[in-house]
Amino acid sequence: MLETASFVLRDARRIVVKVGSSLVTNEGRGLDETAIGEWCRQLSLLVRDKREVIMVSSGAIAEGMKRLGWTSRPHAIHELQAAAAVGQMGLAQMYETKLRENGLGSAQVLLTHADLADRERYLNARSTLLTLLKLGVIPVINENDTVVNDEIKFGDNDTLGALVANLVEADALVILTDQKGLYSADPRKHPAAQFVHQAKAGDPALEAMAGGAGSSLGRGGMITKILAAKRAAGSGASTVIAWGREPNALVRLTQGESIGTLLVAQTLKNQARKQWIADHLQLRGSVTVDAGAVAKLRGEGKSLLPIGMTAVDGDFSRGDVIAIRDASGIEMARGLANYASAEARLICRKPSSEFEKLLGYVAEAEMVHRDNLVLTR
Repeated sequence: MLETASFVLRDARRIVVKVGSSLVTNEGRGLDETAIGEWCRQLSLLVRDKREVIMVSSGAIAEGMKRLGWTSRPHAIHELQAAAAVGQMGLAQMYETKLRENGLGSAQVLLTHADLADRERYLNARSTLLTLLKLGVIPVINENDTVVNDEIKFGDNDTLGALVANLVEADALVILTDQKGLYSADPRKHPAAQFVHQAKAGDPALEAMAGGAGSSLGRGGMITKILAAKRAAGSGASTVIAWGREPNALVRLTQGESIGTLLVAQTLKNQARKQWIADHLQLRGSVTVDAGAVAKLRGEGKSLLPIGMTAVDGDFSRGDVIAIRDASGIEMARGLANYASAEARLICRKPSSEFEKLLGYVAEAEMVHRDNLVLTR
């Protein structure tokens, strides 16, 4: 078991880090400049170590409460959303300043669960985040609390952290919290409770251990972190739940040190995503490809480029699962379409250099990226 703990984070190349409200705002006393600066310093070290990192940060509502002079969290949704709008300004500015001090560029990304449920918006968000990572920019993500209330009602961005891990196919999710990790029972009520160093993500027994509400600032608690780990494991990402004040925690984790509670995903990352695509029953359409494309897909594991397509069938949208057929009409693969059927017909047999002239824009060079493609025969 200890061997597993050492390599899960040590070998992770793409990591999502989530920090909660109580840590970010020092228990509601305002943005903790020292703590945020320390996390940003560690993020810079991870980037220098050739890792890609995304920060999911709570704290907008708590910071907004402080700026508005509110001493207790309001119950009215419109007041919470107003606090989020006020606090998000300071939150984004703080991360931008601290990341810049450590030589890193930053980008504010506000997401809603609806963005990740809609196929086209899902791919748009994914493309944007992957482009930012490629540019060496750290995305700082928060839920768009001014227009939705999912995070306000249900979690402290734990779920959002897991969804982002799924979105970008992260290797690991690190949830930094105000607790050391998971115990077999609430240690405040049960002094004999045992610390859980490692377990399988999704184990039903974990949910029984993690019952309880969050802090007065957030609405998370250990149960939302356990459920987030279960969700992240669905795409093959393991999760670490650790104390956010642990010295140099992010760097030590990536060096193989066992800190906090490790919840190990039981499915390999690529296997999980591609199994979902392979099992997708509701195909929206198909494209037919020439022999050259068949050889590149099957023999070289390449992406499908529109220049290799000879026909487009059906009515599908960007993000739908489509079949890829050879000249005889036999399905050889399936994957997520980067272009809708109407657009695919325009760029069929065309090189990517002509996409902007034909479509007025360029989304991706590929019709189906190899990461979103699985061979079926």
